Amino acid sequence: MPDRTPHDHHHCVDKAIRTAERLCEQRGARLTPVRRKVLELIWESHRAVKAYDLLERIRPFDFAAKPATVYRALDFLRENGLIHRVESLNAFVGCNCSEISHDQLLLICNACHEIEERPALEVMAALAGEVDIAGFTVHRKAIEVHGLCRQCSVTAESATD
Repeated sequence: MPDRTPHDHHHCVDKAIRTAERLCEQRGARLTPVRRKVLELIWESHRAVKAYDLLERIRPFDFAAKPATVYRALDFLRENGLIHRVESLNAFVGCNCSEISHDQLLLICNACHEIEERPALEVMAALAGEVDIAGFTVHRKAIEVHGLCRQCSVTAESATD
């Protein structure tokens, strides 16, 4: 049986906020209270969060928040490499390597809905080679893979035994 010890997301939130504060200071960008709160809400789990869910969750913090408030915060966080958009889910997830510009490989578990970001340097290099051969000009690269994470795979196997 896999280890299902609860993960302490406070550490993830704290690390994400510290990184965001440092990067914004270096870049001369402002991490406003709303932007900070949206980032905190995204990092409360490793699951993708939809914009309208963020709107509902931010209202106790900013009762006047409108969809545009959340979308502006999301745009800022994406532009600064602090979050990723999960295209297939129309949702957002925190970036665990915001310090560097990178392509993204997201492993999305269909059972527990956790998302793991992987560097996948060899995969991205192979993809870049194929893109070059095609003479294609890339604006953005993201690969999303849906399946079962290690823990959910073990659980599924145990259930069939």
